[in-house]
Amino acid sequence: MSRKQFDSSAGETLAQAVRDIEENTDAEIVIVVRGRSGTYRQADYLCGAIIALIGLIFVLLSPFEFHTYWVPFDVIGLFLAGTLLCSRTEFLRRALTTKRFRARAVRTGAAAMFYEAGIANTSAENGLLIYLSLLERSLEVIADRALFAKVDPAQWLTVVEAFTAQVARGDPADAYVAALKRLGAILAAAYPRAPDDVNEIPDRLIELD
Repeated sequence: MSRKQFDSSAGETLAQAVRDIEENTDAEIVIVVRGRSGTYRQADYLCGAIIALIGLIFVLLSPFEFHTYWVPFDVIGLFLAGTLLCSRTEFLRRALTTKRFRARAVRTGAAAMFYEAGIANTSAENGLLIYLSLLERSLEVIADRALFAKVDPAQWLTVVEAFTAQVARGDPADAYVAALKRLGAILAAAYPRAPDDVNEIPDRLIELD
């Protein structure tokens, strides 16, 4: 999964899917796509240290002669190169961090966005956040009190599992529309739209680095 899968066209597709859903439900849905939810500096430094160590071992055990004066500079250069390489490579950042760390970073990012995007401030407590974090290939769904009270937990689980499987596979953005439609059917049945419903949150895709 990469940010290329969420270009302007894909963003509009998802936003339109949200608008279609909200025609039949009072739920206020917000989709957030984030490049990464953590800083991952520790992974970058670890990668740099591993490459520097490999380089140092090579220098010490190599049959070639290296001037001892340059060895510290070589090690520092390899550390910086490894750090830069990891900072530009999502695969390395995933490989050098634990699943628990990545999951915690996504949960923290989703909880913060639930408030920052105003989802927690809807008058009827009917906000719903779908938070995708690309580097972690992870998803969080957070529903406010009114929705969570009316939708069967088993149905929530079904929707979340469908989204999560697509995220793990790295499916393109268009593939999420089918999962959104299933979510829309659940919300329309459990929390149908009232005649006086007001759209409090703009129907758009929020993209963050």
